[in-house]
Amino acid sequence: MSTTLKTISQVDALRQQLATYRREEKTIALVPTMGNLHQGHLCLIEEAKNHADVVVATIFVNPLQFTPGEDYESYPRTLAADQAMLTDAGCDLLFTPSIEAVYPNGQENQTRILVPVVSEGLCSQKRPGHFDGVATVVTKLFNFVQPDVACFGQKDYQQVAVIRKLIEDLSFTIKIIEVPTHRTPEGLALSSRNGYLTPEQLKKASSLYAVLKNMASALAAGNTHFHELTHTARARLAEQGFAPEYVEIRNLDLSSASPNAKSWVILIAARLGKARLIDNLIVQRDSN
Repeated sequence: MSTTLKTISQVDALRQQLATYRREEKTIALVPTMGNLHQGHLCLIEEAKNHADVVVATIFVNPLQFTPGEDYESYPRTLAADQAMLTDAGCDLLFTPSIEAVYPNGQENQTRILVPVVSEGLCSQKRPGHFDGVATVVTKLFNFVQPDVACFGQKDYQQVAVIRKLIEDLSFTIKIIEVPTHRTPEGLALSSRNGYLTPEQLKKASSLYAVLKNMASALAAGNTHFHELTHTARARLAEQGFAPEYVEIRNLDLSSASPNAKSWVILIAARLGKARLIDNLIVQRDSN
């Protein structure tokens, strides 16, 4: 059921509107995005509605989380279409700040948030400083909105781990809701960057999920030869036209995988043409 969507771009106006909600004793959920929305984002909105009276989405393409040579300038900006989708999804308020509103003293003078340990390795190998930019902008959005809950997608597993540690270490009282990855019928995790795939690449892309599922089956059945499993997966991805960045098996807290653990997470990043795809699966060891 659609609702009237308020769109605000100024911080002061945002705070005034949020103060009105709080005077009405309404709880607030935050869904941060970079726009170019898809069904996965709408699942975040739907979940947010289950946990709060008011849902606030943000669209901000954050320059601090892009490394040199990445697609900051060309990242799709589709505000009108995004507003229509959020309206239909029942979102209450959309915050669309400018760079100047988020970083009024300039990006080079902005205090940065560094979240140790969980931000190291995996995606940060090829994207140094990426999670510092994520942690910094998420901290600012938390302070702008001061939500009761915030929803993030499981597809970005390392990002969620960074945000959970940020919440704990900086003593925020925000509840984080992790929403399962939304996939195409073929298994491809939805992502704004999937739009970079050609029709032929789009057909191939779902094989990344097939590789994940094969690894998951082996792990669940008791195969804890982690190096062998990841080596085989990388080779299969390469055979199918991917350029793997990493294939790793970790404990759920992202520490090194333990053969005695009862569950793990498999994490993959690979390039296919212009698109960088990431995905993950949580695996439970078979009990029998």
